[in-house]
Amino acid sequence: MSVVVVGIQWGDEGKGKIVDLLTERADVVVRFQGGNNAGHTLVVRGEKFIFHLIPSGILHEDKMCVIGNGVVVDPLVLTEEMDALEKQNIRVTPERLRISSRAHLILPYHRYLDQAGESKSGKKIGTTGRGIGPAYEDKVARRGIRVADFMVPEIFNQKLRDNTERANFILTRLMDAQPVPQDAFTPFNGELRERLRPFVADTSNLLYESLKEGKSVLFEGAQGAMLDVDHGTYPFVTSSNTVTGNVSCGTGVGPGAIGSVVGVLKAYTTRVGGGPFPTELHDETGQALRDKGAEYGATTGRPRRCGWFDAVAVRHAVRINGVTSIALTKLDVLEGLPEIRACVGYQLDGEKCDGVPPLSTELDRVVPVCQTMRGWTRDISGCRTWEALPDAAREYVQFIEKAVGVPVDIISVGSDREATIIKRHPFSKA
Repeated sequence: MSVVVVGIQWGDEGKGKIVDLLTERADVVVRFQGGNNAGHTLVVRGEKFIFHLIPSGILHEDKMCVIGNGVVVDPLVLTEEMDALEKQNIRVTPERLRISSRAHLILPYHRYLDQAGESKSGKKIGTTGRGIGPAYEDKVARRGIRVADFMVPEIFNQKLRDNTERANFILTRLMDAQPVPQDAFTPFNGELRERLRPFVADTSNLLYESLKEGKSVLFEGAQGAMLDVDHGTYPFVTSSNTVTGNVSCGTGVGPGAIGSVVGVLKAYTTRVGGGPFPTELHDETGQALRDKGAEYGATTGRPRRCGWFDAVAVRHAVRINGVTSIALTKLDVLEGLPEIRACVGYQLDGEKCDGVPPLSTELDRVVPVCQTMRGWTRDISGCRTWEALPDAAREYVQFIEKAVGVPVDIISVGSDREATIIKRHPFSKA
C-alpha cells in the first residue's frame, strides 16, 4: 500500500505538513528527488522544524525514513540537519534513516559552478546556488560521484581530483571566476565518511521488501509540478523530475507500487525565483498574502511572489501527476479578504489558450480570465470539520474541486499539525 505526495503548483505548497500528517499511517517515508534546494517547515505543538533532505517523517519515532537514489545529497548539509534534529530531541539513527548507495553527491565545486553560472547569466533562473543543477548535470554526463563511491576512499579521491580539475578549468577559463579553494574539501575526510556509512543501504531492495511485507509506504516529493524539468515552465524549472512518474526512477520501485496520489496546493499561488506567473499580484493584496502566509523560503529566506489561484496550471499538474485527491493548504490565509479571485482560463493575443503554453515567453504574455467569489471574515483556524467552515469558504473549496476535477480530501486551516480537516484519508482510499 502506498501514497505519493506531490506539489502541484510551483513548490512551497505545504507538502511537509501533509507528509507529517499522513506519516501517522505509514511505515516508511521516502524522498525521491531534489536536493537541499527544497525545504519543509513544520510546526508541531508550537515547535518549528525545518527539513531540507531528511523526510519529515523522522518526527515520528517508529517510522523508517529513506533518502532515495533520485535525491542529490550534500553530505555537509545532511549531517548539519541530523545535528539540528538531535538538538531538538529527534533521534536520527541508522534504524530510522537510510540513504541510497546510488544517490549522487553535491560537492563544493557544484556550488561554485552554480553560483558563478547564475551570476554570469544574462537572465537569471533564480537558482538557490546550492549546487543542485551542476550535480544533476554530472549525473547525466556520467561523471557524478555517488554515495557508494564516497564509501571507497580510493575511488572517491580519484573522481574528486578529476572533477575538481575540470570544474576549476570551467570556473577560471570560461566563467572568469575563482577556483574552488582546496580547504573546501577538508571536511570530506574519513570522519564524515564513517559517520554516514551506517546509514547507507540498497534502499531499492529495502522498499521492495517493505511493500512485499504489506507495509505502508509514503513517497514524498520536493518542489512542485510546474518546476518539473520536462513538464514545468522551462527553463525556469528545477533540475529534476518532480512528478509522480519519477517515484519509480528515484527510488527503484516498480510503477505498479504507486497507489493514491495526493496533490498538494495552496488556496492561492506562489513561486520563488524568475519565470512566468500569470496570476501574480503586484499590489497590496499580494503583499497581504505574503505577510499573512509567511511566504518566505524555508531554504533561502527569499520572499515568494504571490498571486491568485490558477486553475489552468493546476489542471495541467493534475493530469501529468495522475492526482487522485487534493490536500488544500493555507485556506486560512484568505480570510478577511472582501472578495477572492481565481484564474479559470488564459487568453493569448486575444484568443482562448488551451492549457499551459510550452514556451515560457508565451506563458509570460497570457492574460488570466478570472472568476470572483465572496470572501469570509470569520477565523477558521479552529475548524476541524467540513461543516464548521463558513459557507463562503466551503463554496471556494467546491469551486476548486469543480475547476480542477479532483476532490479536496484534506484542508489545512493553520500551520500546526492539528489545524487540519480530513474529509477522506488517502491511506484509507489506497
